[in-house]
Amino acid sequence: MIRCSRMAGLAVLLAALVSTACGSGEEPSMGAGAGPGDMGEMDHSQHMMGAPTDRQMVHLTPAQERALGVRYVTVGTQPLERTIRTVGRIVASESRIAEVTPKVDGFVETLAISTTGATVRRGEPLMTLYSPALVAAQEELIIALRLVERVGSDSSTAGADARAMLDAARRRLGYWDISEEQISRLESTGEVQKTLTLVSPVDGVVLDKRVNEGQRVMPGDMLYRIADLREVWVEGEVFERDVSLIRVGAEAHVEVSAFPGEHLMGRVGFVYPVMDVQSRTNRVRIALPNPGARLKPGMFATIFFDVVLAADQLAVPLEAVIVTGERNLVFVHDAEGMLTPREVVLGVQAGEYVQILSGLAAGEEIVAAANFLVDAESRLGTTGGMMPGMQHGAVEPATVPDPSTGGHVHD
Repeated sequence: MIRCSRMAGLAVLLAALVSTACGSGEEPSMGAGAGPGDMGEMDHSQHMMGAPTDRQMVHLTPAQERALGVRYVTVGTQPLERTIRTVGRIVASESRIAEVTPKVDGFVETLAISTTGATVRRGEPLMTLYSPALVAAQEELIIALRLVERVGSDSSTAGADARAMLDAARRRLGYWDISEEQISRLESTGEVQKTLTLVSPVDGVVLDKRVNEGQRVMPGDMLYRIADLREVWVEGEVFERDVSLIRVGAEAHVEVSAFPGEHLMGRVGFVYPVMDVQSRTNRVRIALPNPGARLKPGMFATIFFDVVLAADQLAVPLEAVIVTGERNLVFVHDAEGMLTPREVVLGVQAGEYVQILSGLAAGEEIVAAANFLVDAESRLGTTGGMMPGMQHGAVEPATVPDPSTGGHVHD
């Protein structure tokens, strides 16, 4: 109760002093030789010089360092590496896609492959096609064949013309994607077929089917799209700031959610030359082997690129740097135990480390943990304030004068 009354008396006394000072109309003193406008000029000059006096050196005892959790690291050089992570999608390799299109008009008689997703082999029948042009070409082939048989090995002009006509008839059917097997059968039987068969040009999976039985088709119509999935592409989007770090041939790690725990390895095959103006990203392509066709087009994937930003560069932990918005600071620990604020220029960031372009030298020791508490004490030191528990050698509780007795009371 006595302590409370003394504290209340102190508060009343302070309030009276403040009221008297305000009513006097006098300007508060700023020290000897300071004019009314000097404070503004001082602030302006400090700002123009990077505010060199806005922080002071700090000295901490070992007990204070332990209490605050201060930790030090030695500045050194190291390679700066960074992992770029992005998402991608598995697509069929464009170099392994074939489209089946007729080169002659006609009508689809039957479909041997009638569903999307079916697996086909090279040379396997896809469909039979009736075409008046194909029937006429078969008749021409048989006539040319009979003519050659009639003239035999005659070296005259007639024999040469007959053989030239036979070769032309064979080439025409071949140009219309009629297989050599069908042409040989036609020559051996001598019978014209109503329909001829279109076969698959590659091994793969039918990604798209756009034909039905009885349908009329024209030259150039896309009937089937077939992809060889023994190799697939993973396409991902890389942000603009990272594009310069991705190069053709760079190694990439790929993870697919369908196979957790598996790390697939591939290499960058292509970096697209055009950037998306909306997302500010650039597409990259990675080729992946796909034995057993486990990777399906349309699957999502996560892509990791491990890139080396620089080799043997001066770097410090990112948490050791205080970013004020106007400059970047670290606290240097010297042999006397003083912590001195120092401005540094930062370079590239690599994970938990950041490159130092200037301001530090290898071998110096800096604060790496609790630096914000050290910074707060450094700023309070400029005004004479101290953080609780930061007074040098402070082990006794602070005291305030008791105006009623002239003594001191523990706070």
